[in-house]
Amino acid sequence: MTQHTSQKGMDQFRSLFLKLDSNKDGFIDVGELHKEMKKIGILSVDEKAQAIVGNYDQNNDERLDYEEFLSYMMDREKKWKINFEMLDKNKCGVIDQEEIIDLFKELGVAITKQNAKRIIQMMDEDSSMTVDWGEFLQHIILNPAEDISELVSSWKRSMVFDVGESRTMPMEFTQEEAESGAWKNHIVAAGMADAVSRTVTAPIDRLKTQLQVYGSKVMSQGFRELQVGGVRSMWQGNAVNVLKGTPQSTLQYFIYSQLKVHSQIPEDRLTVQQRFGLGCVSGAVAHAVFYPLEVLKVRLNLLQRGNYSGVLRCAWSIYQKESGVAFYRGFKPSILCMIPYAGVECAVHQSIMSWAKRDPANSTESRLFFFSFLAFASGQTASYPLAVIRTQQQAQAFNTTPLSSSILQGLMGIYDKHGIRGFYSGMGASFVRAVPCALLNYTLTSKLEMVLSSTD
Repeated sequence: MTQHTSQKGMDQFRSLFLKLDSNKDGFIDVGELHKEMKKIGILSVDEKAQAIVGNYDQNNDERLDYEEFLSYMMDREKKWKINFEMLDKNKCGVIDQEEIIDLFKELGVAITKQNAKRIIQMMDEDSSMTVDWGEFLQHIILNPAEDISELVSSWKRSMVFDVGESRTMPMEFTQEEAESGAWKNHIVAAGMADAVSRTVTAPIDRLKTQLQVYGSKVMSQGFRELQVGGVRSMWQGNAVNVLKGTPQSTLQYFIYSQLKVHSQIPEDRLTVQQRFGLGCVSGAVAHAVFYPLEVLKVRLNLLQRGNYSGVLRCAWSIYQKESGVAFYRGFKPSILCMIPYAGVECAVHQSIMSWAKRDPANSTESRLFFFSFLAFASGQTASYPLAVIRTQQQAQAFNTTPLSSSILQGLMGIYDKHGIRGFYSGMGASFVRAVPCALLNYTLTSKLEMVLSSTD
């Protein structure tokens, strides 16, 4: 490094120290580090901030003066300079969006240009939409990742969560990313994570289905069933639920991709309305293909343990007693349910995120998760009465009185019997299930993607 560059670097170090020293006492403590690290979405903030102070606090006063913090910053500079040069593939002195996309691709993960832009903006101090060495160094000083893979993981965790029970809009890849096959690791990782999250939350999902059909009396019935069938009965129907999840999402992605190709609209020019339309069409087709499995899952959720001897025999019993039409009972309200759910969730999510971007403090992982949950909750609330009608029609064989196939008459029947509360039977269970389901999906997908990319 030249003397000029060295002096410039020292000025940047001093500037960062003064920025972090929010109470202007000449020291940086764990609380001040915690505050700045949290802004860029670092997980385990307390632990990592404490580790930095613990490793560089030479006089054991539990805070860092300028010389102690300078030692930490220079160690980070030495460790990461070569990584920055590796990321700067065209050797122009800055990192841009395409180089971020290439980095993820090398690790077997495909991201959109919009997400690459968000990562750049996370580090970009001068709004140039590129990241120079000084900006990158400031970022990794606050983001104590040990290597590129850990850094990429932290970036992925700072993106928006999906807390829905299933994605209404499939993950988008550029044509180049799709042709490279990078999407395969995501599909496999997401599928494995989805299977785990569905299995862990299966008892709550089954309770939701029973509440939609039987109402509050299902609680006493559930205790009796536990006595007869044991704890294992709580996972009844989960195998079909797992079997349905990933293939349906994969089919939706392929249909969505083909529709985009035939629309001949450039990726970066697709409007929110166009993406929503493509998502609805691809979601509806994939939903129609796998809908019989949804009906089968509901029937298995409602059967008492011992009344069936396997998934195939249950399916055969439905076909023999009710004909093939039974596998598409409730399909009409199910399709209609997708529209308010996807539309409201999309609109609320866009509005919340537009507001949230005004304050950097809103980029923390917990707040992004909360904002996404608000969008999911809004979509669920708008569409839930149709979901109740769908489940009741799917469970036709368990009703002592025949149900009308008319959605309006079905809604009136629920109101007459249970009032307004009947439209939202089981919604609490749906919300309770959404949080652990989303956290498991997100955490496991990230970790499994890393494992799969390392074995390529």
